[in-house]
Amino acid sequence: MPDTARAGAPANSVPFAKMANAIRALSMDAVEAAKSGHPGMPMGMADVATVLFTRFLKFDAASPDWPDRDRFVLSAGHGSMLIYSLAYLLGYEGMTIEEIKNFRQMGAKTAGHPEYGHAPAVETTTGPLGQGIGNAVGMAIAEAHLAARFGKDVVDHHTYVIAGDGCLMEGISHEAIALAGQLKLSKLIVLFDDNGICIDGPVSLTDSTDQLARFAASGWATTRVDGHDPEAVAAAIEAAQKSDKPSLIACRTIIGKGAPKKAGTASTHGSPLGADEIAGAREALGWPYAPFEIPEDILNAWRAAGRRGRDARQQWRARLGRSSQQDAFNAAIAGDYKEALGEAIRAYKAELAKEPPKVATRKASEMALEVVNRVIPETIGGSADLTGSNNTKTKGLEILNAENYAGRYIHYGVREHGMAAAMNGMALHGGVVPYGGTFLVFTDYCRPSIRLSALMGIRVVYVMTHDSIGLGEDGPTHQPVEHLAALRAIPNLNVYRPADTIETAECWELALADKNTPSVIALTRQNLAPARLTHTDENLSARGAYIVADAPDPEVVIVATGSEVELALAAQASLACDKIKARVVSAPCFELFEAQSEKYRKSVLGKAPRIGVEAAIRQGWDLFLRRKDVFIGMNSFGASAPAEELYKHFGITTAAIAEAAKQLID
Repeated sequence: MPDTARAGAPANSVPFAKMANAIRALSMDAVEAAKSGHPGMPMGMADVATVLFTRFLKFDAASPDWPDRDRFVLSAGHGSMLIYSLAYLLGYEGMTIEEIKNFRQMGAKTAGHPEYGHAPAVETTTGPLGQGIGNAVGMAIAEAHLAARFGKDVVDHHTYVIAGDGCLMEGISHEAIALAGQLKLSKLIVLFDDNGICIDGPVSLTDSTDQLARFAASGWATTRVDGHDPEAVAAAIEAAQKSDKPSLIACRTIIGKGAPKKAGTASTHGSPLGADEIAGAREALGWPYAPFEIPEDILNAWRAAGRRGRDARQQWRARLGRSSQQDAFNAAIAGDYKEALGEAIRAYKAELAKEPPKVATRKASEMALEVVNRVIPETIGGSADLTGSNNTKTKGLEILNAENYAGRYIHYGVREHGMAAAMNGMALHGGVVPYGGTFLVFTDYCRPSIRLSALMGIRVVYVMTHDSIGLGEDGPTHQPVEHLAALRAIPNLNVYRPADTIETAECWELALADKNTPSVIALTRQNLAPARLTHTDENLSARGAYIVADAPDPEVVIVATGSEVELALAAQASLACDKIKARVVSAPCFELFEAQSEKYRKSVLGKAPRIGVEAAIRQGWDLFLRRKDVFIGMNSFGASAPAEELYKHFGITTAAIAEAAKQLID
């Protein structure tokens, strides 16, 4: 359906150069006031951004959460004054001139790099280069999927990216552009700030890649334009909108354009221009106004651009109101599953308790996902070329590919980092709930995106299987040892390590009910005996740790996670034969246990000596263990051997737990 908010010449009499120079002026003034920042990129890309926001981008500044808006991602997040200047000029609520003046100051919305949820018009947190283009791929996937599900009358928008040389040097960019090309995401348009400059100097110092050829090889449409010629930029965007491929538009720009001595040099990249250079820039740009002053006619023209999409939004709202899918669409955008999923998981747990199975928790995860994917039609699963090992594809899920965007399962290929960044983009877009799998050891490959999931507070579920030496013969390259501790160190990330089918189902329920926290679910390759043998409606895993098997007045408390709960329960039985009373605590989620009241934590841990058991390093276990308590786990890398032999070799056994208990009591 034609959209009047998308194209055409700007309908105002203010010269284009003055509108673009407003961005340049605000950017250089804010960086100068902060005494730090990156003026070069916003000054260089001001012309491209002015074309995009005044002529093409479909949005309404008065309704920044409009679901069918175009998405704009500033992948080159160091140039944050570009998006802040635009947000102020376009009239986004909350982005005042005072916020611009307080760039990079404590409590300001104008943080050094764009932060999702802090400033209007910021669709994703960027700064770590390349992450934004990976997020944009996920946004484009979500748009294509939702358009296939609900129709183009309801979902029909583009995703635009501004990316720099650094974004394209990062390895994640290769994963992202290859995936986008494979999926033929034709509504993804990347505007490459092709200024030839990086921090150390000319890009030629470090890179000679023909980026157009590189993107073309991955199935993209490509072109190069003069980034300071607005009509050339507009023509390229119009052509990209008509392409059946994702598009790269290389915009040849001058970094720091307008600065009389520093333009085109690395000195404009990450430092204030200085008073003299700013004075010269004002003269060169024909901008005789005081710092932070925007003449009324220029500001009015920008504010008119901010209202340009209002009619389109109202027309969309009317179409949605007539759609038979209105309720389903609104439910997808809301993403509230706590009640429905809770009811389904309780019923599922009751069935499991009748005859608890002995399976690997990766299989238990697949079983739980059968329930999840039936209850939540918005889930989109996937795996980084390990579907059969991660058990992430349930019955009936069709593949999401270029021929079928309505599918709900993505083959990401061996692209762990690209997968994680894309899932962030999907979650940010809304209307879908992404989960994706690989081996736990390969969280190293996608950790930057996991960290950003946590920083942004978005619901992404990382299904990480083969979680310990229990994976066996593949050896230490594939056996995670330090990974649980490293993940638990990330703020606002819930790391779940369930012990059996019931705990696994509970962990999935918790991960999907929490809209503001990403989750890692660490799962075993090896089969585990059930730990929970009776049904309870309560989600015990929600406590983070709980008593799974008790004894009156326990003489020792054994705290374990995941596969080691089985060993702890066996040790309890062995100790009972020696008339030693032991309590066993299962601790599937450290973060949730830490959030419990002190009274609850004390009731679980008691006063007796404690033993912690986990096939991983001890770091992080101070939540449970005191100085005189004992930890049984790993203090080195693993080895290549069958799992049973490895547990014996590294001393993680029932006998070792029982012996440690006896020594503690003595």
